[in-house]
Amino acid sequence: MKILEAAKLYKNYGNKFNKQEVLKGLDLTIDKGEFVSIMGASGSGKTTLLNVLSSIDKVSKGSIRIEGSEITQMKEKQLAEFRKSHLGFIFQDYNLLDTLTVKENILLPLTITKTAKKEAEQRFREIAQELGIYEVKDKYPNEISGGQKQRTSAARAFIHEPSLIFADEPTGALDSKAASDLLNKLSQLNQKRNATIIMVTHDPVAASFSNRVIFIKDGQIYTQLNKGEESHQTFFKDVMKTQGVLGGVQYEH
Repeated sequence: MKILEAAKLYKNYGNKFNKQEVLKGLDLTIDKGEFVSIMGASGSGKTTLLNVLSSIDKVSKGSIRIEGSEITQMKEKQLAEFRKSHLGFIFQDYNLLDTLTVKENILLPLTITKTAKKEAEQRFREIAQELGIYEVKDKYPNEISGGQKQRTSAARAFIHEPSLIFADEPTGALDSKAASDLLNKLSQLNQKRNATIIMVTHDPVAASFSNRVIFIKDGQIYTQLNKGEESHQTFFKDVMKTQGVLGGVQYEH
């Protein structure tokens, strides 16, 4: 089942005298339950693509349907409502509120949707335990590690059970162990909850945790890799090789 269908996406910046075309007629579909990574060199359009798919930015031209709803035609108020119930976000810099505890940060999406207290408590306990942060629930962001902050951010993205979760360089500010812990948790949540995740990353290690990697070049899809039955290590090597070719560097191992 297709959860996201994007067709003929164009995104331009500037004016008619100085126009920069970032996305150039890109087509993309994502199935429910997929964990997809988007990779590409700086300036390739990967972050712009994530921003327009997630409704953070608007396309210049094209169609984006999420669960059958055409988001490019929505007014701002409609979009805000759609985001609240259908979309989750994990940012590189966590975006946690310093004045709230870990638990309060995670519960924010349910507060906005006025979920019953008993259900909210149950959902919080489940997601916090799955992500290994239940024991720090009463601490504030400045009292926990970077890895714990990002897992708090992930829990906040998952708690209202959105249709799609967008992750923008979620391991960018983490050391290798914290990054690996987060990616393992995301992979487990993807499988256990059938959650659909779209992640932008420059890191082939992070990308190798996904089922499919889409490589963007000059505002269009250059190529794609499907993990299939490959081992994690083999898929990582394939991602490295493709990234090397894309960047003009041949991979020799």
